[in-house]
Amino acid sequence: MNETIPDKATIFSWLEEIKDPEVPVLSIIDLGIVRDIHLQDANLEIVITPTYSGCPAMDMIASLIKMEMAAHGYPGARITTILSPAWTTDWMTEKGKQQLKEYGIAPPLPKQQGCDQRLFQEAEAVQCPRCGSYHTQRISEFGSTACKALYQCDDCREPFDYFKCH
Repeated sequence: MNETIPDKATIFSWLEEIKDPEVPVLSIIDLGIVRDIHLQDANLEIVITPTYSGCPAMDMIASLIKMEMAAHGYPGARITTILSPAWTTDWMTEKGKQQLKEYGIAPPLPKQQGCDQRLFQEAEAVQCPRCGSYHTQRISEFGSTACKALYQCDDCREPFDYFKCH
Protein backbone atom coordinates (compact mmCIF):
# COMPACT_ATOMS: atom_id res chain seq x y z
CA MET A 1 0.00 0.00 0.00
CA ASN A 2 1.19 3.49 -0.81
CA GLU A 3 2.43 5.39 2.28
CA THR A 4 1.84 8.92 0.96
CA ILE A 5 -1.53 10.05 -0.33
CA PRO A 6 -1.14 11.57 -3.82
CA ASP A 7 -3.17 14.56 -4.94
CA LYS A 8 -5.58 14.43 -7.90
CA ALA A 9 -3.05 16.05 -10.23
CA THR A 10 -0.59 13.22 -9.54
CA ILE A 11 -3.24 10.57 -10.20
CA PHE A 12 -4.24 12.36 -13.42
CA SER A 13 -0.58 12.26 -14.49
CA TRP A 14 -0.55 8.48 -13.89
CA LEU A 15 -3.72 8.14 -15.98
CA GLU A 16 -2.11 10.22 -18.75
CA GLU A 17 0.16 7.20 -19.36
CA ILE A 18 -2.79 4.99 -20.34
CA LYS A 19 -3.50 5.00 -24.06
CA ASP A 20 -6.83 4.30 -25.72
CA PRO A 21 -6.62 0.77 -27.19
CA GLU A 22 -8.49 1.84 -30.34
CA VAL A 23 -6.63 5.12 -30.90
CA PRO A 24 -3.22 4.58 -29.27
CA VAL A 25 -2.07 8.13 -29.92
CA LEU A 26 -4.60 9.38 -27.32
CA SER A 27 -4.37 9.04 -23.58
CA ILE A 28 -7.60 8.42 -21.72
CA ILE A 29 -7.16 11.92 -20.28
CA ASP A 30 -6.89 13.50 -23.75
CA LEU A 31 -9.90 11.45 -24.85
CA GLY A 32 -11.85 12.95 -21.94
CA ILE A 33 -13.29 9.74 -20.52
CA VAL A 34 -11.90 10.19 -16.98
CA ARG A 35 -14.63 12.14 -15.21
CA ASP A 36 -13.49 12.17 -11.60
CA ILE A 37 -11.13 10.76 -9.01
CA HIS A 38 -12.14 10.02 -5.44
CA LEU A 39 -9.43 9.24 -2.92
CA GLN A 40 -10.20 8.82 0.75
CA ASP A 41 -7.54 7.26 2.93
CA ALA A 42 -6.32 4.31 0.82
CA ASN A 43 -9.58 3.91 -1.12
CA LEU A 44 -9.21 5.05 -4.71
CA GLU A 45 -12.06 5.31 -7.20
CA ILE A 46 -11.68 6.38 -10.82
CA VAL A 47 -14.91 7.46 -12.56
CA ILE A 48 -15.02 7.00 -16.33
CA THR A 49 -17.57 7.60 -19.10
CA PRO A 50 -17.39 5.66 -22.39
CA THR A 51 -17.33 7.51 -25.69
CA TYR A 52 -20.57 5.67 -26.41
CA SER A 53 -22.51 3.16 -24.31
CA GLY A 54 -21.46 0.10 -26.31
CA CYS A 55 -17.76 0.92 -26.60
CA PRO A 56 -15.90 -2.42 -26.62
CA ALA A 57 -12.66 -0.81 -25.42
CA MET A 58 -14.02 0.13 -21.97
CA ASP A 59 -13.27 -3.23 -20.34
CA MET A 60 -9.68 -3.02 -21.57
CA ILE A 61 -9.41 0.59 -20.40
CA ALA A 62 -10.72 -0.35 -16.94
CA SER A 63 -8.14 -3.16 -16.75
CA LEU A 64 -5.36 -0.81 -17.83
CA ILE A 65 -6.41 1.70 -15.16
CA LYS A 66 -6.40 -1.02 -12.48
CA MET A 67 -2.91 -2.16 -13.55
CA GLU A 68 -1.56 1.40 -13.58
CA MET A 69 -3.02 2.18 -10.15
CA ALA A 70 -1.67 -1.12 -8.74
CA ALA A 71 1.78 -0.17 -10.04
CA HIS A 72 1.50 3.02 -7.96
CA GLY A 73 0.44 1.21 -4.78
CA TYR A 74 -3.34 1.07 -5.21
CA PRO A 75 -4.13 -2.56 -6.10
CA GLY A 76 -7.74 -2.23 -4.92
CA ALA A 77 -8.61 0.79 -7.06
CA ARG A 78 -12.26 0.74 -8.06
CA ILE A 79 -13.39 1.76 -11.53
CA THR A 80 -16.90 3.19 -11.80
CA THR A 81 -18.52 3.68 -15.19
CA ILE A 82 -21.20 6.33 -15.53
CA LEU A 83 -23.29 6.91 -18.65
CA SER A 84 -24.90 10.21 -17.69
CA PRO A 85 -24.07 12.80 -18.65
CA ALA A 86 -23.17 11.20 -21.96
CA TRP A 87 -19.63 11.67 -23.21
CA THR A 88 -19.10 14.44 -25.72
CA THR A 89 -16.17 15.37 -27.92
CA ASP A 90 -16.16 18.67 -26.02
CA TRP A 91 -14.44 16.71 -23.25
CA MET A 92 -11.44 15.93 -25.48
CA THR A 93 -8.39 18.09 -24.93
CA GLU A 94 -7.14 20.38 -27.68
CA LYS A 95 -3.85 18.49 -27.44
CA GLY A 96 -5.75 15.25 -28.09
CA LYS A 97 -7.52 16.71 -31.12
CA GLN A 98 -4.17 17.84 -32.54
CA GLN A 99 -2.70 14.38 -31.90
CA LEU A 100 -5.60 12.81 -33.82
CA LYS A 101 -4.88 15.05 -36.81
CA GLU A 102 -1.15 14.27 -36.73
CA TYR A 103 -2.00 10.56 -36.54
CA GLY A 104 -4.15 10.82 -39.68
CA ILE A 105 -7.62 10.94 -38.10
CA ALA A 106 -9.67 14.06 -38.65
CA PRO A 107 -10.60 15.47 -35.23
CA PRO A 108 -14.22 16.26 -34.38
CA LEU A 109 -15.59 19.55 -35.59
CA PRO A 110 -16.80 22.12 -33.09
CA LYS A 111 -20.44 21.47 -32.26
CA GLN A 112 -21.66 24.76 -33.67
CA GLN A 113 -20.34 23.70 -37.08
CA GLY A 114 -21.57 20.20 -37.56
CA CYS A 115 -22.54 18.02 -34.62
CA ASP A 116 -26.26 18.52 -34.96
CA GLN A 117 -26.82 15.48 -37.19
CA ARG A 118 -30.36 14.95 -38.43
CA LEU A 119 -31.84 12.51 -40.86
CA PHE A 120 -31.19 13.54 -44.47
CA GLN A 121 -28.75 16.26 -43.37
CA GLU A 122 -25.76 16.73 -45.63
CA ALA A 123 -22.45 15.28 -44.46
CA GLU A 124 -20.11 17.59 -42.56
CA ALA A 125 -17.33 19.46 -44.35
CA VAL A 126 -14.43 17.58 -42.81
CA GLN A 127 -10.83 18.63 -43.40
CA CYS A 128 -8.47 15.96 -44.71
CA PRO A 129 -5.81 15.38 -42.04
CA ARG A 130 -3.24 14.59 -44.73
CA CYS A 131 -3.45 17.46 -47.25
CA GLY A 132 -5.77 19.92 -45.46
CA SER A 133 -8.43 19.98 -48.20
CA TYR A 134 -12.11 20.36 -47.35
CA HIS A 135 -13.05 18.63 -50.61
CA THR A 136 -13.95 15.41 -48.84
CA GLN A 137 -16.84 13.02 -48.86
CA ARG A 138 -18.26 10.58 -46.36
CA ILE A 139 -17.91 7.02 -47.62
CA SER A 140 -19.48 5.32 -44.62
CA GLU A 141 -21.11 6.47 -41.39
CA PHE A 142 -18.84 4.01 -39.58
CA GLY A 143 -15.07 3.79 -39.92
CA SER A 144 -12.61 1.52 -38.16
CA THR A 145 -14.65 1.90 -34.97
CA ALA A 146 -18.22 3.03 -34.33
CA CYS A 147 -17.04 6.41 -33.01
CA LYS A 148 -15.45 7.23 -36.35
CA ALA A 149 -16.80 7.71 -39.89
CA LEU A 150 -14.91 6.85 -43.06
CA TYR A 151 -14.16 9.75 -45.41
CA GLN A 152 -12.15 10.18 -48.57
CA CYS A 153 -10.37 13.27 -49.81
CA ASP A 154 -11.32 14.30 -53.35
CA ASP A 155 -7.97 16.09 -53.81
CA CYS A 156 -5.33 13.66 -52.53
CA ARG A 157 -7.71 10.65 -52.89
CA GLU A 158 -6.65 9.26 -49.51
CA PRO A 159 -9.24 7.64 -47.24
CA PHE A 160 -9.26 8.69 -43.59
CA ASP A 161 -11.24 8.26 -40.42
CA TYR A 162 -13.11 11.19 -38.91
CA PHE A 163 -13.69 11.13 -35.16
CA LYS A 164 -17.40 11.92 -35.08
CA CYS A 165 -18.61 14.60 -32.73
CA HIS A 166 -21.28 13.77 -30.22
